[in-house]
Amino acid sequence: MEHTAHTHHQHGPGHDHGSGHGSGHGHGAASWPMAAQATLHCLTGCAIGEVLGMVVGTAFGWGNLPTTLLAVVLAFLFGYSLTMRGVLRAGVDLRTAVRVALAADTLSIAVMELIDNGTILVWPSAMDATLADALFWVSLAVSLVIAFVVTTPVNKWTIGRGKGHAVVHQYHH
Repeated sequence: MEHTAHTHHQHGPGHDHGSGHGSGHGHGAASWPMAAQATLHCLTGCAIGEVLGMVVGTAFGWGNLPTTLLAVVLAFLFGYSLTMRGVLRAGVDLRTAVRVALAADTLSIAVMELIDNGTILVWPSAMDATLADALFWVSLAVSLVIAFVVTTPVNKWTIGRGKGHAVVHQYHH
């Protein structure tokens, strides 16, 4: 596919995403900026889901486990939704968009959620912090930064293999 602008990497005219040669989108070296952009995309969905889950769980007076489970489910939902939004704009059908989102984001979101929630779990008193506590927001921000740092190399590896976020690139126009 030919296009003039790309959010992750600028290409010259006639660049073919489908070739997989030398672009970092197929098998080969993926750039750190490309991996960081993919991880930032994942982080956005995860952060929206995490915060919304914590707000809903707190509003309903739920305990830590159901609140955390809701936050994780919403992180996946928002992560997938952000990817699907872009893919659907490319004119593909819903079924294809779902498949692309699952292929592109599942590993990235899973790693991010594992690191994010694991950090909160081991942080003293973070699980007991409420939305009104600075500790809640500080521990969430720090856990998301740590998750970003850990997940970026995972995304670099998957993109370099033509997997993960690389699957989405063929739908960017």
